[in-house]
Amino acid sequence: MNLHKYVSDAINNKLGFEAKLDVPKNRDFGDFSTNAAMVGAKTAGKNPRELANEYLPLLKELDFVADVSVAGPGFINIKIKDDFILQNTTAPKQMSAEKPLTIDLDYGAYNVAKSLHIGHLRTSIVGDTFNRVAKFLGHKTFSWNHIGDWGKPMGLIIAWIERLHPELPYFQDNFDPKTPVDYEIDEKELNNYYPSASALSKEDAEFQARAQEIKAKFQAGHPGYFALYERFLAISLRTMNNTVKRLNILPFDYDLGERNAAKYLEPVEKILREKNMIFEDDGAQIINVKRDTDNAPIPPYMWRDSRGADTYDSTDLAAVYCRKLTDNPDTIIYFTDLRQSLHFEQLFRAADMSGIYPYDKFEHIGYGTINGKDGKPFKTRDGNAAGLDDIIDIANEAVTARVAESGKKLDEETIKTIALAAVKFNDLIHDVKSDYIFEPSAITSFEGKTGPYILYTAVRLNSILKRANADFSKPYGYTLTTEERNLLIEIMDFERTILSAYENRATDMIANYAYDLCQLINNFYHNCPILRDDIPANIKAGRLYIAKLAFDTLATAIDLMGLKIPREM
Repeated sequence: MNLHKYVSDAINNKLGFEAKLDVPKNRDFGDFSTNAAMVGAKTAGKNPRELANEYLPLLKELDFVADVSVAGPGFINIKIKDDFILQNTTAPKQMSAEKPLTIDLDYGAYNVAKSLHIGHLRTSIVGDTFNRVAKFLGHKTFSWNHIGDWGKPMGLIIAWIERLHPELPYFQDNFDPKTPVDYEIDEKELNNYYPSASALSKEDAEFQARAQEIKAKFQAGHPGYFALYERFLAISLRTMNNTVKRLNILPFDYDLGERNAAKYLEPVEKILREKNMIFEDDGAQIINVKRDTDNAPIPPYMWRDSRGADTYDSTDLAAVYCRKLTDNPDTIIYFTDLRQSLHFEQLFRAADMSGIYPYDKFEHIGYGTINGKDGKPFKTRDGNAAGLDDIIDIANEAVTARVAESGKKLDEETIKTIALAAVKFNDLIHDVKSDYIFEPSAITSFEGKTGPYILYTAVRLNSILKRANADFSKPYGYTLTTEERNLLIEIMDFERTILSAYENRATDMIANYAYDLCQLINNFYHNCPILRDDIPANIKAGRLYIAKLAFDTLATAIDLMGLKIPREM
């Protein structure tokens, strides 16, 4: 049950108008508080506090109300009946959206033949969590890993391989794709090809020109270049999938990027030209997306550069066209760095002006950066920009050290599970738009607002349930303690939290809910003994039922964040 909605609807129906329902910080005075008297005072021509006292008898008639009282200038505090709470609290279950949507989610955005870096961490974690939430609420989602596999980097990589192995037949214009080639590409070496080629292109004009030539021929269908590309693409896709598994994110529905989008350039260009949207500018082909109402500069959208090559802009627009044909989504949501906001504003306008996809059906969720203690982008000990694997490895080392200090003995898989929770929860607990500090020793603590604390609470609760070996049946005539009431009310707030997280595109609401829930679980654990021999059978049964509800709710929140509960900690 969504208790907040239930209570709010009942009060509004009873009073005949809509008022705001809040959750007070101090629940000693009530489980909820409403400003109904403030809202109705002007119409009634009365003092809010006077009107609040007139509303009390009406609100007491509601079957779930145990007590009502007036506070301050006219707020009404409402206390819910224990029996109502106990009988209506249920574990979370898959929901059915009133209006199910088809949603395309663009996150990941990994690059072929390039190591995944720290920037891929947030898009993967936030995108995956939002995907899980949307599915849980009953929406149909399609996740797209829009891989970089078409533009300038491909020319640089192939040119670099040619420089290393000029004897390979791939570089011949008459290459036969059926020709067997004795050439193995090392995965680690492949990850160095692009940065090495990129650095050389900035110093060597001849190499840069060669890479440009190769890129043009590759995009035109050069059989040798394409065959070589297919080989390192397979390695890259395997690496990407390994990362997806390591991050425990859901498999992408589509690992399709710029190359796939390029197939749709021709029909998209036809649409643009029919609408007279493409203009020549210094040899380039552009789309003017500026509006008369714009106060800030909006550069034109680049359809083709001055060399006549496809651009990042053109393949992004073609990708929208592809998704419209493939999934026909109600909305398309992109999860990228905040610094790409201008690009997506241009894209959304171009798609809208062309009639390919309406502006108001797009969303861009931009995220902040991950910084070190110095407030600058996080780097590894050697001073290099951190790779995604580096981040996970650093967290693994920190958890291993912390476990060793505590004297515990945990297997490698458990340590990996805890480390991943530390990294992912630390990302999710922050507002997606904000920057945050990555400090391994802090995020791997078993106490405080951390992933390990969340997992530890779940493991502890699960241990009690396993030892009890009970049927967890719902108790009747059970008097709740303060800790039990607060915990159950928080459980009943799960549905509202998930809906709010979805509607506000705020995955941090789930992480914060999980933390608040864990605090209430631990208060319950310390103040309401369950398996002690002196606990009466009816109280033990009631507390076991509450513990099971709490575990199921926490486990659902943990799963929505893409975390896993270990067997022990």
